[in-house]
Amino acid sequence: MTNHTHREVRLVARPEGPVKDDLFEIAEVPVPEPGPGQVLVRNTHMGVAAVMRTLMDENTDVPMPSFEIGAPLNGPAVGEVVAAPGTDLTPGDLVEHRLGWREYALLDADQAHRLEPGLMPDPAAYLSQGPTALMGIERGAAVRSGDTVFVTGAAGGVGSLAGQIARQFGAARVIGSTGSRQKADRLIGELGYDAVVIRGAGPIEDQLREAAPDGVDAVFDNVGGEQLTAAIAVANRGARIAIVGALASQLATEATNASSASSASKTEIDTLSLLSRSITLRGIALYDHLDLIPQWNRRFAEGLRTGTLSFPHARLRGIEQAPQALRELTEGRHLGAVIVEL
Repeated sequence: MTNHTHREVRLVARPEGPVKDDLFEIAEVPVPEPGPGQVLVRNTHMGVAAVMRTLMDENTDVPMPSFEIGAPLNGPAVGEVVAAPGTDLTPGDLVEHRLGWREYALLDADQAHRLEPGLMPDPAAYLSQGPTALMGIERGAAVRSGDTVFVTGAAGGVGSLAGQIARQFGAARVIGSTGSRQKADRLIGELGYDAVVIRGAGPIEDQLREAAPDGVDAVFDNVGGEQLTAAIAVANRGARIAIVGALASQLATEATNASSASSASKTEIDTLSLLSRSITLRGIALYDHLDLIPQWNRRFAEGLRTGTLSFPHARLRGIEQAPQALRELTEGRHLGAVIVEL
């Protein structure tokens, strides 16, 4: 094994704005040898997410360690076990873990989660952000039959599934937000959204009032900023608002002007509105709801096989495409999840 090499993607500089390809390098390194209790995995698929742009900064507000200069990045990956001495894993097992951005990963056995063989029709589906989407719809916004639901960031990896899940929970009307007419048309035509408000096409609140003349009952907020402010303004009495992401803040770090980044990331909230209309505003994170992951995998597998759920995603091939995948994701080039097939 030591005579073989593999490739990994390293961070070589901190960004001073948008993600650029020259912030990364592809390094060829020896394939590591597993010791007792360790697992060597040949990665087959890895996912990229907007939070990775945040983790490229030296200091962040995200409860995750920043990427280190000169070291490979990390993130969710699926792969096949090559060797696992002294563990209950065997060669050929399909596992999920957090050491993406490399073709082979060496990790302790308790960091590799064995996946049920043949459950998913496509192993890449294990890298969907569906657990987060399910969490926000079911436990955060508590979507119920007859609700009008507003999903911000509806074209992303989370939002593109959240709208579908809201419908499964009985939502009568599902409204999304996105950044382009092209994506809006796809959300309506392919993913069952009833209406979409478009960032930059006029005040979000005005668009939302037109899309939801009877108000909104549940909000799945992935963005913050103006979109969250608008959601609160249009929310009905007793509405439930789940704060699941903060894309306005995360992607504001790309602004070259610090003051503009700061203003873009702040959300003004009228607390009297929350009080007078008994609106619930709740931040909710997946690390407090990990029991949803196996539940989601079963739900998603069934939905994919029966056609009741779809997995919108872009797929780039080859680890050398990983920097491009992250750059294109942060530029809003894709609808759904972004997967790199290794």
